[in-house]
Amino acid sequence: MDPTQTAVRAVHDVGPDAVAIDLESPTEFDAQPGQFVKLTFDLAGKLEFEAIERLAAEGELDVETADELERGDEVLVSRFYTISSPDVGDTFEITVGIDPDGTLAPVLADLSAGDVVTVSGPFGNDYYEDEDPAVILAGGPGVGPAIGIAERALSDGNRAAVVYRDDVPIHQDRLAGLREDGATVTLLAAGEDLAPVVADVLEDYGADSQLFVYGFADFIDDATTAIDAAGGDSEGAKMENFG
Repeated sequence: MDPTQTAVRAVHDVGPDAVAIDLESPTEFDAQPGQFVKLTFDLAGKLEFEAIERLAAEGELDVETADELERGDEVLVSRFYTISSPDVGDTFEITVGIDPDGTLAPVLADLSAGDVVTVSGPFGNDYYEDEDPAVILAGGPGVGPAIGIAERALSDGNRAAVVYRDDVPIHQDRLAGLREDGATVTLLAAGEDLAPVVADVLEDYGADSQLFVYGFADFIDDATTAIDAAGGDSEGAKMENFG
């Protein structure tokens, strides 16, 4: 889908320094849980000069210095976010970590119903395609696609398991709901060994389960090692490395 303006429907707190943002789905928008979108924000009038200067220096603007901007110019900055809702019929959801020291943090924290952003996509090939069972390993922000995939799998009548490792877990209500609906949900502290939990899950659900892995590079490495040690198919896993 080409870049299209859409409106924010709602913003919810989902844990420390994290919000879920519900956006209206444009007419032609179609996506599956596990895919991601590009959101573009116009920050004109919303940031101090120093913050805009920093964005320019980092190569995120069409100008090299903030001094080149004139009154009324757009200050467009884009970020990629993975869909965290099970479907995108009327609205779709993204989950956003709010870095208190980040340039975009003040803007994201202040979004409210009716605000307009530009969305394009979806992107990504590692998404849910009616697999049964769906076993999702999530590190940090990977919990967003994890809950979306698990909820969709259960609504399709399939089985789902989520292994989520983070120092401060978010989306606790959604995770509790998944447990109540029959999914296996395991929470691990940051740095905790994935191997025994992955082995248990694959023993319960089968070594040939479709695996989904979402997180930063170090988590991807740990998850791949754990999958291989448990006799799972790491080469067939659908993985998204967040950097």
